[in-house]
Amino acid sequence: MTRLHSKTALITGSATGIGRAVAERFAREGARVVIADRDGDAAAAAAAEIGAAARAVTMDVSDEASVAAAFAALAADGWSPGVVVANAGVQLFGQDAAVADLDLAVWQRTIDVNLTGAFLTVKHAVRAMLDAGGGSIILTGSPTGLNGEGRDFTAYSSSKAGMHGLARTVAAAYADRNIRVNTVVPAYTETSLVTTITSDPEARAAIIGRIPLGRAGTPDDIAGAMVFLASDDGAFATGALFQVDGGMTTI
Repeated sequence: MTRLHSKTALITGSATGIGRAVAERFAREGARVVIADRDGDAAAAAAAEIGAAARAVTMDVSDEASVAAAFAALAADGWSPGVVVANAGVQLFGQDAAVADLDLAVWQRTIDVNLTGAFLTVKHAVRAMLDAGGGSIILTGSPTGLNGEGRDFTAYSSSKAGMHGLARTVAAAYADRNIRVNTVVPAYTETSLVTTITSDPEARAAIIGRIPLGRAGTPDDIAGAMVFLASDDGAFATGALFQVDGGMTTI
């Protein structure tokens, strides 16, 4: 599999979960991959497991100095990415809530990582891609930003809705400079982010019961869609929401 041969891809939040699966799949498809994560040790361990096609950078997506430094270091080493996946995120179970009960600090932390983090990642990705003549940016969205799935997760749902809008705005602004921006919207996907749900059989069954395909998503389900968008097969796709949700949007 070499759909991404000669491409360099940076994936944020890729020491674990969806990001890790995307990085592994991209590497199998021939890309060089940058494991970007605020946990530098976990990023290094993930890169070591992938092998010579991977390297790690410590990046806190909520801190512009950290993001800018990571992109600058990669450019200096000949690893400037032509594909960037803005995947890093938090979902603060037990803290996020319906709006009347939501603490400002929880709102701010969620927005800082999910929305501001996406903004900073996309900002510096675009700058790198303008110098290179184009590229592909992919954001990890959420159905909570589209419908009422996250009614008790005001901060998370709002941050994801903002990401969707960011992607479309940037796609429109830079299409004429060969920069494509798309969002992949998973349904319930079992990763370490959602252990609160996976450890509650009733909550898990209730969510899966709303998925026509009858199962939870896996990180590998999402990685396949991102390969398409990162590759030349997706050359005419920009500004779109790609829903990989087991049919949830059909009901």
